[in-house]
Amino acid sequence: MSGHSKWSSIKHKKAAKDAKRGKLFTKLIKEITVAARHGGDPSANPRLRTAVLTARAASLPNDTIDRAIKKGSGELDGQTFEEIDYEGYGPGGVAVMARVLTDNRNRTVSELRFLFSKHGGNLGEANCVAWMFQKRGVIHLDKAGADEERVMEVALEGGADDVSDVGETFEVLASPDHLEPVRAKLESAGFKLTGAEVTMVPQNTVHLSGAQAAAALKLLEAIEDHDDVQNVSANLDVDPEELEKLSAA
Repeated sequence: MSGHSKWSSIKHKKAAKDAKRGKLFTKLIKEITVAARHGGDPSANPRLRTAVLTARAASLPNDTIDRAIKKGSGELDGQTFEEIDYEGYGPGGVAVMARVLTDNRNRTVSELRFLFSKHGGNLGEANCVAWMFQKRGVIHLDKAGADEERVMEVALEGGADDVSDVGETFEVLASPDHLEPVRAKLESAGFKLTGAEVTMVPQNTVHLSGAQAAAALKLLEAIEDHDDVQNVSANLDVDPEELEKLSAA
């Protein structure tokens, strides 16, 4: 798949290019708040540590981060968010998973069902597509000045499973438990990381082109843009040239 653009790299490029900062900050604050339920010390809470690092990389102010941690750990009053995974199908049979943090389950599922329907897909039952995905740690790092062989060497030393060239970045895959040590190893070696997260990675992809590719991308972008959606995963695969064309349209 080295000649194609899989959704993990598609969404990373999109986020880096045109993320709505206010909306991005809201999602980051929610993630920190929920992660802090399991302990407010990032050094002892891997999920919180990753959330804080991601927030700092996006320039979320430190006082905002501290406030979110205190709300999550119960030091300050705050909203209670429910964490839910929703699954469905998009145009061309693309499998879609959306991780949601919501304070109103009924509102969120109704709005997601509408988005799927509007863009030629359908919201499915629990576990209808989850079997196609595997929970993985994914790290993206800037290719500028980075040698692929050296990246591979350092990543594997840290416990990573694979490194791929996905266009503008190198994508490093690891088990969720190894995300933090791999990230630390890469940073200590001087590489510039542009993203790190635990997400659902498809085990196989569906290659789309033309109108189906355009429709699938519109659905995924609409879901990702929803206020309650923290993370979207899909098994979409599009040729880089076509992706550039669709992005410019």
